[in-house]
Amino acid sequence: MTTGQVWVCGEVLIDLIPDGTERKAVVGGGPANTAKALAKLGIATQFIDGISSDQYGQIALKELHHDGVLLDYVKFSDKPTCLAIVSLSPSGGATYEFVIDGTATFDFAHPWLPDPFELKPSLLHIGTLVTAIEPAASVLHEWASKVAEVAPIVFDPNIRPAVINDREKYVMQVERWVSISSVVKVSDDDIKWLYPSLEIEQVVDNWLAKGPSLIVVTYGDKGLAGYRVGEKVFVDAVVVAVADSVGAGDTVGAILVEATVKAWPIVTGK
Repeated sequence: MTTGQVWVCGEVLIDLIPDGTERKAVVGGGPANTAKALAKLGIATQFIDGISSDQYGQIALKELHHDGVLLDYVKFSDKPTCLAIVSLSPSGGATYEFVIDGTATFDFAHPWLPDPFELKPSLLHIGTLVTAIEPAASVLHEWASKVAEVAPIVFDPNIRPAVINDREKYVMQVERWVSISSVVKVSDDDIKWLYPSLEIEQVVDNWLAKGPSLIVVTYGDKGLAGYRVGEKVFVDAVVVAVADSVGAGDTVGAILVEATVKAWPIVTGK
């Protein structure tokens, strides 16, 4: 356990994905996908979540270990693993139904979360359902506000209307995380769902005014755009054959974290 590691906080769960007439269990969760991608990039990455002792939890644990993710700050528990039942559209797009209540995955509490002042991470990546579902969201927001005093935060809301369909409530959760974040990565679909009456660049401008230095918006097969105050850079997508879109945005998040870790001292002058 050394200083300067990247922390990724959020859910590791099991995606039950269609496989012919059955479903196969695949380790998922946006933050877990991001942590695995970062580890594969050679970045020392600590994953922070609860992991169950059940069969699904052990599958997740084995895969995180295999991919080189560090697990010093995991809380192990006999509570069950969160499940995401995945449906795929003909184009490969994914929709989810979640089994969340009472799981180890969302069992966050202050006593076991790592101390940012003592350990001094280089960056915290956080997002998806743990930043929206209570009581985990409020526990983590209080903790992350302390992390923000020593390291940049990259936030990925990764909106899941199937879990929280109250748009106003979801917007409130997202905006309080935006206000403590240095970088926000969000999809165009997420923004459109949160703010159906606003243009994407209006939302970006509103979020930048809350404090982040950078907003990155992904536009699916069209590419992505990075926004700073008064500045926009667009990057076209590379055309590939898509098997499915599960984890695609999470991998983009990992690349953004890698870039932020390298660039942040230059941006801040520290």
